[in-house]
Amino acid sequence: MMLHLDIEVDDLEAETGRAVAEGARLADYQPQDDVRVLLDPSGHPFCLWVETPA
Repeated sequence: MMLHLDIEVDDLEAETGRAVAEGARLADYQPQDDVRVLLDPSGHPFCLWVETPA
């Protein structure tokens, strides 16, 4: 069983950089401009996202 995390952040680019510095890597497929799909060192996906105005 795998759990997928969606983590809301204030600054998508900064937090993506921080996740990559800690060992994550960007997934090949990025579905939206306000979401970054990353993979942890074991290959499990998780998402960072920022709320955009409607």
